[in-house]
Amino acid sequence: MLLNYILWNGGPELLSAGPITLRWYGLLFAAGFLISQQILYYMFRKEGKPEKDVDSLTIYMVVATILGARLGHVIFYQPEIIWNDPLSIFLPFEFSPVFRFTGLQGLASHGAAFGILFALWLYARKKKPGQNYMQILDRIVILVALTGALIRFGNFFNSEILGKPTNGPLGIVFINPVTSALAGDANDKSNKITQVLVQRDEEEPTGTNGRVPIKIFLYFKPGVTQADAANYVRNTVKNTLYYFTANIDQPLVDEPAANFIKFQTILDEKTNQVLVRVKTFGLERHPAQLYESLSCVALFLFLFSIWNKYKAQLPEGRIFGYFMVILWSLRFVYEFLKENQVPFENNLPLNMGQILSIPLIIAGVLILVRSYRKTGSIV
Repeated sequence: MLLNYILWNGGPELLSAGPITLRWYGLLFAAGFLISQQILYYMFRKEGKPEKDVDSLTIYMVVATILGARLGHVIFYQPEIIWNDPLSIFLPFEFSPVFRFTGLQGLASHGAAFGILFALWLYARKKKPGQNYMQILDRIVILVALTGALIRFGNFFNSEILGKPTNGPLGIVFINPVTSALAGDANDKSNKITQVLVQRDEEEPTGTNGRVPIKIFLYFKPGVTQADAANYVRNTVKNTLYYFTANIDQPLVDEPAANFIKFQTILDEKTNQVLVRVKTFGLERHPAQLYESLSCVALFLFLFSIWNKYKAQLPEGRIFGYFMVILWSLRFVYEFLKENQVPFENNLPLNMGQILSIPLIIAGVLILVRSYRKTGSIV
C-alpha cells in the first residue's frame, strides 16, 4: 500500500550544551538578517550609495522586526497579556513556577510589517537626498522576503503555524512534540524510556480528514519488565497520546478516548531490554510554513531580478507595491489552509491574518497605481 504522508520528527533544537541551547528558529532568524545585510551592501555598492548606512539600516530593521512582531502578536492575538502578564511581552524568560528561558512566545508578521514601515519612515527622515522613504522600502522589501522565508522555515522546525488536516500528497505528520513528550527528560533517573522512534504503519488503511496509521517504538531501560512496560504504556503513554489528541487546539495524533491502546511488548533476552510497539494514528496536515517559505523565496528572486535590471532607474514604489500585493495576497490565501492561532478567530468570517492582510493589499495596489501613473510601464 502506498502512503503519501511524510513523518516529520525534526525538533526545534539544533544543539544543547548545559543551560545553553541553540534553536533552529533563532539561528534562521539571525541568518535572515545577516544574509540580508550582505545583500544590502552589494545593492548600495551597485547604486553608489554609502555602505556605512547599511549598518544603521540593519539596526533599525532588527529592532523594528522584533518589537513590531511581538507587539503585533500581543495586540492582535493575545491582548490579555497586557494586564495578566505584562513583563512577558518583552522578557524572554519566566519566573514562575521556576526561572527558565522561554524566548519570545509569539511573533506576528503583520506586526513586524507595521513596525518596519514606521522604523524606515524614521530612518528616512534623518538621511540625505537620494534615500527617500519609498526608495528605501523598494530595496528593503526584497530582503524582507528572504528573511521571511528563513523565519517560516524556522516555524517548520518548531512544528508551529500548523496547516489544516489533509489527505493530499504534500501532507506532513508533525510528530516531534509527541515523541519528545514520550521520551521525557533524559536526565531524570526515574524516566523509563531510552529512545522513541516512529514509522509509518503500512498494515493499516488511511482514514479521512488526515487520519493516517503510525507505529511508535518505545525502548525501555534494561531491567524494566514486560509487565511494568505494559502498565506504563496503558497509563502514561495512553494519557500522553490522548493529550495530543484532545487537550490542545491543534491535535497532532488521533488516539481513541477509550482505555484500550494497541501495543505489543518484545523482550530482547540478550540485553534484558523491552521494546514496545504502539499503534495509533497521526494527523496529516498541510505544511503551511513551507508553502509560505517557498513563496517568499520565489518572491525574493522576482523582486531582486527587477532591482538588478533597473537599479537606480527603478520607478519609485514599484517593487514595494509588488511586494505588498503579492505577499499579503498569498498570505490571505494560505490562511484558508491553516489552523486558527487563537480560539476567538473561530467566530470570525475571516481569521485575524486575513483581516490584517486586506489593508496591506489595498495599500500595495494604490502604490502600484501611483507608480505606473508617474512613470509608465517600465517594469
